[in-house]
Amino acid sequence: MARIFVTGSTDGLGLANARTLINAGHEVLLHARTSERATALNHLAPQAAGIVIGDLASAAETRKLAGQVNKHGRMDAIIHNAGIYLSPQRIATPEGHSRTFAVNVFAPYILTALIERPDRLIYVSSGMHHGSTGDLQDIDWTQRRWDADAAYSESKLYVSALSAVVARYWPTVLSNSVDPGWVPTKMGGPGAPDDLAMGHDTQSWLAVSNDPAALVSGNYWHHRRQLTPAREVTDPDFQDKLAELTGITLF
Repeated sequence: MARIFVTGSTDGLGLANARTLINAGHEVLLHARTSERATALNHLAPQAAGIVIGDLASAAETRKLAGQVNKHGRMDAIIHNAGIYLSPQRIATPEGHSRTFAVNVFAPYILTALIERPDRLIYVSSGMHHGSTGDLQDIDWTQRRWDADAAYSESKLYVSALSAVVARYWPTVLSNSVDPGWVPTKMGGPGAPDDLAMGHDTQSWLAVSNDPAALVSGNYWHHRRQLTPAREVTDPDFQDKLAELTGITLF
């Protein structure tokens, strides 16, 4: 039995991961943005290790969330699933970041730095990261005119690079990023063409499987297949510059 923390587990892929892992006999710590959102987990909560609450758009709440997780003891794996898709405008967080950057990038950095180091880390990326320019001049969209698609694509490039840099600096941790595909969740919309079951399968597999194929690090996955990410993802200079820009010390 493994102990797994899943961010954004009130719906969509996060909920699917949590349910799958619980049904397989694992101990899963759930996450909700607010206490109100946590009511969506009432049916699953009795079988779970607990529920932690925190809005990942707030750096202060994210730090408190890390503390809540640590009080539950060390996790074997963490699935960084929570994310924002296409925000119609740049919404500023309490710290002044764009909400897309804060939830999709900054929060995973904070949680990675502050939660007791697990054996495995899985970061949910997107195939859209290939469409990013990889320009680190304005990661928070304070200078450019807001572009929801570009902001989302960049955020997934950045979180994929986070996965890769963790793999590089933490050799005892298996760190991977996953493209779940365009699946019919609240985020993806009802018309999304990909399979929902396959959309969460790779994350659960990487979190707990002892299959030799899953016991690797520093890779980018789609439906249990390793794919080639954008060049920047595996570029050590890009990884280090991005980590420096976040202001979060990981290593």
